Amino acid sequence: MECQCDKDEDAVAALPALIRWPIRLFCSLTGLTALWGWGSRACVNGWLESGGLSHGLVLLSEQSQIRPAAVPNKPGLRLILLGPKGGGRTSLAVTLLGSSETITPIDPLMESTKRRMVIDGREVTVIDTPDLLGTSLGDSKRAREALRSLQLTSPGPHAFLLVMRAPGSSMEIDQDVAQEVRATLELFGDGAMGYILPVLTHADHLGRKHSVDKLLDADTSLKKALSLCDQRPELVDNRPDCPPEAQTKIRRELLGRVIEMDTLRGHFVHELQRREDRIREELLDDMASALARKVGHM
Repeated sequence: MECQCDKDEDAVAALPALIRWPIRLFCSLTGLTALWGWGSRACVNGWLESGGLSHGLVLLSEQSQIRPAAVPNKPGLRLILLGPKGGGRTSLAVTLLGSSETITPIDPLMESTKRRMVIDGREVTVIDTPDLLGTSLGDSKRAREALRSLQLTSPGPHAFLLVMRAPGSSMEIDQDVAQEVRATLELFGDGAMGYILPVLTHADHLGRKHSVDKLLDADTSLKKALSLCDQRPELVDNRPDCPPEAQTKIRRELLGRVIEMDTLRGHFVHELQRREDRIREELLDDMASALARKVGHM
């Protein structure tokens, strides 16, 4: 008796895999075609009645925009998040990656952390950094982590997101925006100037001053400090309970700005990456020569 497992396409496609393969194997060994037909339809009916189809459709809908396991079909984006303590770097990283997790580190971040997600067909890499622009790490640790953040974005980042609290959003944090910009250039070089995108956070605390233009008009020192960057700042609401549609809007606007920067000048290349490329080529030449000599003696 011939097994009909491969011929009953509708049943095969709909039957859950965990049940399908044991029945298929049994049919192939025994030739009991009736068992396949009965098992396929009975399990499919039970699965549909239990809401399996609707549940599967919901999962597909939820994963349609942001899928960690999705295959990218567009050029990737690589971002390094910088800024003072309390500015909102980590919460902005969560917003950018569309993650539902709430990250509340008990201890300050001590090393650069890499996260990736495929968003709308594009792999987005976000590097969350420790207090690189402050003094809490010490000069040696700051320098090492700055260079390490560049390695994590090899062959180079498309943007440095300078994340700071918007002026007037908090009375507890005193930040010098001009100093933050200068510290960024000190760590990454003057060539990073055109790749700094200022991001002002905690927009929900501003009340009526909820726009970049109003902030710049009200704070001339902020306007002067941000004029050191080539990019107009973005104002975002990065609170944990920000509605999903608002987070999606923020994410698309910020990534859209980075795509524009990439189109204009490509990604940033640091001297570290240039040297790594040269060393890699030299190593390749040396090992290729050694291998060629070995092959020639065989």
